[in-house]
Amino acid sequence: MPHGHEALSQALARVGDRWSLLVVSALLDGSRRFNDLQDDVGGIAPNVLSQRLKHLEREAVIVAHPYSTRPPRYAYELTASGRELAGAVRVLAGWAGDDRPAHDQCGTPVEARWYCPTCASAVSDDELGELRFV
Repeated sequence: MPHGHEALSQALARVGDRWSLLVVSALLDGSRRFNDLQDDVGGIAPNVLSQRLKHLEREAVIVAHPYSTRPPRYAYELTASGRELAGAVRVLAGWAGDDRPAHDQCGTPVEARWYCPTCASAVSDDELGELRFV
């Protein structure tokens, strides 16, 4: 199993580049058509968007659903793997700016944490050195 820098390199190879991350971000709220994505991801050329969508579909980050056969047109949405990546995109966006997601019930900005489901507890930063990738 890859770990450390190797795992990060593999993740970056799967995601591609900043355009791919922006496409994933645009799909956070649900399915979008090509033109919607082009509007949401400002500045992306249609050929670049098409290439990124194909790449993300090959990597099983998104899935395309046809909504028209003539001409063939698709709506795109995140797969389960894509939703996991979307969580990382949210964390990265929160790290880069002041726009962190908030808890609906109380309005407090949420924090990303490592969590062990077996122990039912958060894993502290001090314990991160003991993590191994499985």
